[in-house]
Order: sequence, then C-alpha cells, then structure tokens
Amino acid sequence: MSSSDRVVLALGGAGTVGSGIVKALLDKGFRVAVISRDGNRLEKLQNFVTPSTKDHLYTLVGDVGTEEGAEAAKTSLLKSVGKVTDVVSSLGFSWWQGGPPHTQTLKELHQVLETLLLSTFTSWKAFFPLVKDSASGTYTFITGGAGERLLMPGTGFLTLGAAGALAFCQVVREEYPDVPCKLNEVKVNMGVATAERMGTGYINHLDLGEAVASLVEKRNTSHKVFSINSPADLKTVFLEGKV
Repeated sequence: MSSSDRVVLALGGAGTVGSGIVKALLDKGFRVAVISRDGNRLEKLQNFVTPSTKDHLYTLVGDVGTEEGAEAAKTSLLKSVGKVTDVVSSLGFSWWQGGPPHTQTLKELHQVLETLLLSTFTSWKAFFPLVKDSASGTYTFITGGAGERLLMPGTGFLTLGAAGALAFCQVVREEYPDVPCKLNEVKVNMGVATAERMGTGYINHLDLGEAVASLVEKRNTSHKVFSINSPADLKTVFLEGKV
C-alpha cells in the first residue's frame, strides 16, 4: 500500500507537536485527517502545511475527549474519508504549570487528567478497532518524560497526567501483544517547540514530525518505545532507518 492510499488520523494534530507530524506526513504523500474542538486551530493548521498538500488534509470539528464525542467523530470522519489506516496520537503530550498541588482544585486536576489521559483513552477506544487487525496498520502514541519526574516547580499535575498516559501506553502494549498492527510509542524527554520558540532542551516540532512520519511510513517494528533524549536521537533512531 503506497502512502497516497493510506489515511492517517492525527489525534492532537492541531497542536504544536501534532502540527509538525501532520506536515511531515502530508509531505510524504499521506492523506491526513485531524479532529479538533477548535475550528480556528484547524484553519491555522491548513495555512501551516505545504500549500501543495492541502488537498490531502481533512479537518473535522469534534470532541474525542468523551466516548460519545469520539464515536460521533469517528462516524463523521469515515463518511468523509472512507477509511483510517494509521493513527498517531499526541494527546498525551501537553504542558501545564498551574502551581503546587495545595493551591489547586479537584476540578483543575480533572481537567489535566482529561487532557492528558482520559482523551488518550477515549480516542484510542474509538479508533484502535479501525487499525488493530491490519498488518499494514499502525497506532503510534507520542508521550513525554514529564510523567517520570517533576520538571519544575508548579508542574505537579502535569506529572500526574503524563504518568497516566505513559502507564496507559504500557497497558495497551502488554494487553495486546499479538495484534497485527504496528503499535509503538515515541517518548520525548525534551520540550517541543516551533522554530521561533526554541530554547535549550527543546527540539523543533518539524524535526520530530519527520521522525514520526518515518516510523509510520516504514511499518517495520512494533510494541517498542523509542525514547528521544536529544536532537541527535531523532536522526540516529528514525531518519537513518534504525527502527
């Protein structure tokens, strides 16, 4: 199956991490679908990608953060694009720095968990069945190292949510060891930013996008976690074909 015959659903595709992945996939010839609650972010994404690839980008306003919303989005998406052959989920990679736990509310914790963990679950529950039984299908999680440590003061809830996302990815790998589809996780132990926001300890979202697109394209490994600890890791692990 050529790239042009494959339809990649990029969950979180309108965000910083996701937009780099979407652009790279489109540039490789994939058709790409993105669902977001925010129509303005989808419009920005359409203006961000390479102009010649716009016709291969399908956008849909929807909410995958609830079971009902994810199922409704799936129905609408399949009516629009016909099929989904691959899924990339960057919903488990986000940022939060609201302050130490004693200054927060239970509502705030719920919101962080909904963003990082619960939406990762509800979207996976809806879309994993579309690819899991296909040997040519892929499901790739993008996660972050924030779940393993407190990155800086005031990010405690981020650690809780990110840890949940890491644990969920582990559960999926181990509960479904024999699924034909290629099931992988890219764990980015660095910040991810656009070119104008780059700083020490960050990687460019376009470079990450190229690496993830390469992993999706090759489909030659499964049930692995690829840890990114430096920009060099993107090149040696993915772009030089060591996947």
